[in-house]
Amino acid sequence: MRRPRSLRRDLSLGVALGIVVLWLLAILLASQSLRHELNEASDGALQEVAERVLSLAVVELTNTADDARARLISPLDGDDEYLTYAIYDDEGRVLLYSHEAHRKLFADKSRLGFWNRGGYRLYGTEAVSGAYRIAVAEPLEHRHEALARALAMLAWPIAALLPLSILWVWWLTRARLKPMHRLSEAVRNRDETDLAPVVTQGLQAEFLPLNASINRLMQRMSRALAAERAFTSAAAHELRTPIAAALAQSQRLARELEQGPQKPRVMALEAELKRLARLAEKLLQLARAEGAGVLRETPGDLVPILALTLEDFRTEGQGDRLRADLPDEALSRIDPDAFGILARNLIENALNHSPAGTAVEVVLAGSGRLSVANDGATIPPDTLARLKQRFERARTDGPGSGLGLAIAESIARSAGGRLELVSPIPGRPAGFLAVFDPEAQATGERAAKLPGR
Repeated sequence: MRRPRSLRRDLSLGVALGIVVLWLLAILLASQSLRHELNEASDGALQEVAERVLSLAVVELTNTADDARARLISPLDGDDEYLTYAIYDDEGRVLLYSHEAHRKLFADKSRLGFWNRGGYRLYGTEAVSGAYRIAVAEPLEHRHEALARALAMLAWPIAALLPLSILWVWWLTRARLKPMHRLSEAVRNRDETDLAPVVTQGLQAEFLPLNASINRLMQRMSRALAAERAFTSAAAHELRTPIAAALAQSQRLARELEQGPQKPRVMALEAELKRLARLAEKLLQLARAEGAGVLRETPGDLVPILALTLEDFRTEGQGDRLRADLPDEALSRIDPDAFGILARNLIENALNHSPAGTAVEVVLAGSGRLSVANDGATIPPDTLARLKQRFERARTDGPGSGLGLAIAESIARSAGGRLELVSPIPGRPAGFLAVFDPEAQATGERAAKLPGR
C-alpha cells in the first residue's frame, strides 16, 4: 500500500526548493548586472590607461632620436601585467611595446575605440593629430575571473544559509501545523462512545471548516446512535411482557397436555420462547452497555458484585461448575451494574460453550482484572478476532445469541479498559480465556499479564 503524502514534508520541501530556485535566479540576474558593471568599469579603466600612457609616451618619443626599431618598455616590478599596450606612428608602425605585450596581438594597425580580438578586449585612441596612436589590451579571462570571484562571494553566504533556511522552514511548518496535529490526535483517540464536539485551540482559519465538519458529523452520529439505542431498548422492553405471557401460556399448556404427538411441539415452542426472552434481555443489556455512565467518580469494591453474580448462577443450578477465586478487595471505577452485566455475560458464555460437566474458572484480581477460563476446542485466530462482533458465534452447539461478548466488549471499551480473548489458554493445549482489564487502555498495553491457572 502506498504511503500517504505528508503535508508538512510537502510544504517544507516545496518552500525550500522555491527558496533555492529563487536564489539561483537572483544570482543569475545579479551575474548579468554584475557582468555589465564590470565591463563598463574595465572599459573605463582601459580608456583611462590608454590616454595617460599615450600622453607620457608622446613626450618620451618626441625627446628621443628617431629609431626604426620598436622599443620594449621595461617593467617597474616583477608582477604580471593585466594590461598590455603598443604605440604606433601615423603609418601604423609599432614604436613602443609594454613588457608582456604579445606581438601578434598588436601586429595589425590600431583602431579607434573598443574591439575584441583573440580573447582580449582592446581600446585605441590617438594624439598629436593622429601622429601617434595607442592600443591597450586586457585579457577577457581576467574579467571572467573577476566575475567568478564576485559571484562566489555572493554564493558562499547563500550556500551557508541554505541549510539554516531549510531548518527554519521545517520548524515553522511543524509549529504552524501543530493545531492540525492536535485535531487529528483528538479525533483518532475517540471511540464510538465519545461523540462530544472536538475543540482545538489555535486552529488556523483554513482548518476551521474541517473542524466544523467533523463536529457536525459527530452530532449526526450521536443522534443516529441515540436513536438506535432508544429503539433497541424500547423494542426489547416492549417485547418482554408479551414474551413472558406467551411463555407462561406455553408452560401451562405443556402441563395440561398428556403425552402425545402435541407434547414435543409445545416443549419446542417453550424453548424458542425462552430463547427469545434471553435475546430481549441481551438487547436491553447491549443498549445499557453502549450508553454513557459506565464509570463512577470514586473506585468501588467489585468483590460483592461478582459474588452476587456467582450466586445467581448457583441459584439457576450451574454453581457446581464454577471455580471462583476472589480477593478480599478489588477496587475499580467501573459502574457496579455495568460490571455485573459484563461478568454475567463472560461467565454465561463460558458455561454455554464448554463441554458439559467441565469447570469454569473465574478469577478476580485486586486491580479489578477479571478472567474467565473454560475448556473446549481451540478457536482459530480468524474466528477469535470476530467473536466481539454482534451476532458472531464460534462453531458450537451451545445456546447463545451471539451478543454476550459484544456486550462485554462495549462495556470494557466504554470504561477505558480492554477485553482480551485468548485460545488456547496459555500453558494448556486447548481452552478459551476471556480477560477484562479495567486499567489497560484500548491503544495501550496488551493483556500479556494473564493470570496463571
